[in-house]
Amino acid sequence: MPIDPAVAIGAELGEEQFSWTSTDVQLYHLALGAGADPGDPRELRYVLEDDLRVLPTFATVAASFRWTEPPTVSFPGVSIDLAKVVHGTQEVVAHRPLPVAGKATSRTKVVDVLDKGKAAVIIRETVTLDEHGSPLWTARSSIFAKGEGGFGGHRGSSAKVVTPDREPDLVADTPTLPQQALLYRLCGDRNPLHADPGFAARAGYDRPILHGLCTYGIVAKAVTDTVLDGDAAAVGSWSAKFAGVVFPGETLRTSIWREDGRFVVVATVPERNNAVVLSEGLLTGR
Repeated sequence: MPIDPAVAIGAELGEEQFSWTSTDVQLYHLALGAGADPGDPRELRYVLEDDLRVLPTFATVAASFRWTEPPTVSFPGVSIDLAKVVHGTQEVVAHRPLPVAGKATSRTKVVDVLDKGKAAVIIRETVTLDEHGSPLWTARSSIFAKGEGGFGGHRGSSAKVVTPDREPDLVADTPTLPQQALLYRLCGDRNPLHADPGFAARAGYDRPILHGLCTYGIVAKAVTDTVLDGDAAAVGSWSAKFAGVVFPGETLRTSIWREDGRFVVVATVPERNNAVVLSEGLLTGR
């Protein structure tokens, strides 16, 4: 049985000790497209040591930055073919501005497994502390496993971020590079779905797609640049739902609404009739 919720829910997935340097942060930002205008002082805060500031989305790669093997979806109560899995949602809460270099320990557990009938959703939470035991960030993610539902679990409830019924207050267009996924995979995600045309075809795509977490980071940067003057240290949290795929080389159009001191976000691809790729986005400042 690929999913046993009785075993999976609450399972501790271990402790990961890791470190990172300013070079790792710079490479991550470059993999998101930072520095496209090397004459812009705001862009240089992402890529130069002098005033380097860290996007909280770096938390999604910090522990796995040096991994060179494709990920697996195998842990207590869950064993799923990687080709069936897509990212569902991602949230990062930065308890303080992320340091440009450091050492940390992450602890991850499965907090829920949902049965959506034709698919399963596995929700994990990671708490990360610095070397002195102080909180750095908390990340929560869900993965959507096609064809793995029907195991008798509960469907769960969903609290949605509602997009305001009006034109966005701000819109930012960000081009991606044809080689964007090949750059981003150097940040530790070697899933062949994003580089191997044959693997992508077996997963149902006519060519490799961009990493969902790359889209997640690019859009976070676009919002940060648009509403926080490019100050990555001013981001408190960022969450979004993955609603569609992005092919490297396409444009990401980020629509932003100001709502109660927060920013509601939707990202689309204008080349495909504004197909939605990130929905229910919510960014808060600190």
